[in-house]
Amino acid sequence: MESIKGMVMSNSVVIVTLSLLIMFSPFLSRVTKIPVVVVEILLGSIAAYFGLLVENELFKIIAKVGFLYLMFLAGMEVNLKEFGFAKSSLLRRTIVYFAMLYGCSFGLYVYFDLSAVYLVAFPIFSLGMLMALVKEYGKHQPWLALALNIGIIGELVSIMALTVLSGGLEYGYNREFAITLGGLFAFLVGFVLFFRGIRILFWWYPGLKTLIMPHEDGKDQDIRFSMSLMFILVAGMLYLKIDVVLGAFLAGTFIATYFKHKTELPEKLSSFGFGFLVPIFFIHVGSTVALEAFTDSNILQMAFFIASAIIGIRLVSSLVAYVGYLGLKNTILFSLSDSMPLTFTVAIATLGYQADAISHDEYYAFIVASMGSGIFLMILIKILHSYFYPKESKE
Repeated sequence: MESIKGMVMSNSVVIVTLSLLIMFSPFLSRVTKIPVVVVEILLGSIAAYFGLLVENELFKIIAKVGFLYLMFLAGMEVNLKEFGFAKSSLLRRTIVYFAMLYGCSFGLYVYFDLSAVYLVAFPIFSLGMLMALVKEYGKHQPWLALALNIGIIGELVSIMALTVLSGGLEYGYNREFAITLGGLFAFLVGFVLFFRGIRILFWWYPGLKTLIMPHEDGKDQDIRFSMSLMFILVAGMLYLKIDVVLGAFLAGTFIATYFKHKTELPEKLSSFGFGFLVPIFFIHVGSTVALEAFTDSNILQMAFFIASAIIGIRLVSSLVAYVGYLGLKNTILFSLSDSMPLTFTVAIATLGYQADAISHDEYYAFIVASMGSGIFLMILIKILHSYFYPKESKE
């Protein structure tokens, strides 16, 4: 009975704390001039330090849903009918960018004799923090528009890399690993065929779109369909033992590609996500690391190395590939905006530590690096953007 009461009390404290942090973080962001995502991460860390946010199933589940919703919103930025590179020269630059990125990562992996976890972690992408930048600065910024396109490609590659790493660490490179990899490949092929089939279906029966999502919708069918599709694809990923992020992301791309007539839908979904679910995820990220980890010299040295490698290889690759296309200022902002793979870095560190591929200190170093670099880069981007484009920043 006492344990049940304690659990109820713990859940109540977590719920109240989350509610207060979500409510007050925009005010603190406005007062301190620090991006709201950074404020949420810091508040989560401080609240956990004082015992107000304890790790329990309720908190973890809500945070996971927030992360999946964030990836769903990222997918909604991609219309597959329009996605691509208008100029072949940009496509060539992008190929150079990724070749440089993975080439530099492999060089560091070999030179420092690192675990395979690092080889996957250094070039990994995640749209979580990038979506926060899109929310703050808008997609009209040339550096951010390109970062979003590159981030989408990079995240798809990263999901595949995560699946390969996860299968390799869990099963070894054997029959079970081949089955997992085959499941990922089969799903991607199936999804491409499904997209083509739906395109033909909507071409023959265009009224189906408005039947699913009417223009005049008093029953919120658009939101119901969107949420149902996201969770159905997430369930499919769980069954196939593929990273569930892929399901949420592809659900978003499906909505963006085939239901453009619902022009108000992205704003409705985004407002709910960034107003409630997504902040819970960022607060949870902040709560996962004890503040003492930021004072351990050994962990800080490793974290500095990891963060420097992630940022450095992107800066070098960006300057080689895009400085002639974006110009120096936009290229710097582009490279920094793509250097915050916070969510997937945490995922890789967790996989590596659970499989004994990295040590406990290395695990904390990855978490500290992802959090520290995310906070530092969000602030640095704000400062550089204000310096490079003072008129835009005042508007």
